[in-house]
Amino acid sequence: MTHSSLNVLVIDENRIRASIIEEGLREAGYDKVTIVEDMFRLAKRIADINPDVIVIDLENPNRDMLESFFQLSRAVQRPIAMFVDKSDEASIEAAVDAGVSAYIVDGLKQERVRPILKMAISRFNAFSRLTRELEETRGELENRKLIDRAKGMLMRTRGISEADAYALLRRTAMNQNRKIVEIAQSLITAASLLDPGGDA
Repeated sequence: MTHSSLNVLVIDENRIRASIIEEGLREAGYDKVTIVEDMFRLAKRIADINPDVIVIDLENPNRDMLESFFQLSRAVQRPIAMFVDKSDEASIEAAVDAGVSAYIVDGLKQERVRPILKMAISRFNAFSRLTRELEETRGELENRKLIDRAKGMLMRTRGISEADAYALLRRTAMNQNRKIVEIAQSLITAASLLDPGGDA
């Protein structure tokens, strides 16, 4: 996706500041820019607009305002660049925890909009990739545990070796055109139904 085809949402209650950001974006080649000045029902409006990236500009945000935007950024799962005029360490840490991709203090200058947006998108993508890899690793670990448990059950009930138990699971999976982990799960479920008090 080229940056010109990105759908950019600018959230800013100050029309003059919003126009600085919009001008910076359009000059940088971003054609699809939507400005939202009214914070009413913001989450719904973001869902309706479905932006690729969000720019939030807050002149003098108080802690409640920042917290509500941090909650929003956790919910929307989009790259977010947030401009604030001043900040403290706690707010910066909270922004990072909330997944704000770029948190810029005292930095609303037209020529900086494009590089900051590119950085926000790149950071967001890197973070999403890490999160996805972590989820995949967790899933693989869970699958491995299920398969090991099913192997253990087969070894006990059939008096076979670990290698034979795995071969049996594998053969059954191939015959039924299913994944080994699905066969393992079925075996564990069936055992728990047959012997609810057992250690299956």
